[in-house]
Amino acid sequence: MEVLRIKAIDTYPIRHKMLRPSGTVEDCMFQGDHDELTFHLGAFVDKKLVSVASFYFEKHPAFSEAYQYRLRGMATLPEYQGQGYSSALLRTAFPVIKQNQCSLLWCNAREKALGFYKKVGFVASGELFSIPNIGKHMLMSVKID
Repeated sequence: MEVLRIKAIDTYPIRHKMLRPSGTVEDCMFQGDHDELTFHLGAFVDKKLVSVASFYFEKHPAFSEAYQYRLRGMATLPEYQGQGYSSALLRTAFPVIKQNQCSLLWCNAREKALGFYKKVGFVASGELFSIPNIGKHMLMSVKID
């Protein structure tokens, strides 16, 4: 397995398949995908992209840290889930986020992924909430030291 920086467009097929299968590829093009401080990572197995995650310099008002990153669009192809690829993407992202003077990473975690996020150190904030046409989510964050 190899983790590399990728372009936003490289994330769209996996985002579409795993996160928005009933929508269109355009639904998987997120605001901020091309911002200067945004970066995208991909996990490759035998040169095949199997897992993606995107990181946005974005502050959430629930957290006091002046500078924050947001994790969005993390997804792994079904046949590669549970093998540590998403964890590897996060381990690669943490030093980059820290280098950008940020000490907090947050996300709106899907209800079915809460166990994964807790396992890798994220802490839940508040209550479950619904995102229309997508499902229930929980605001979660992790401190990056």
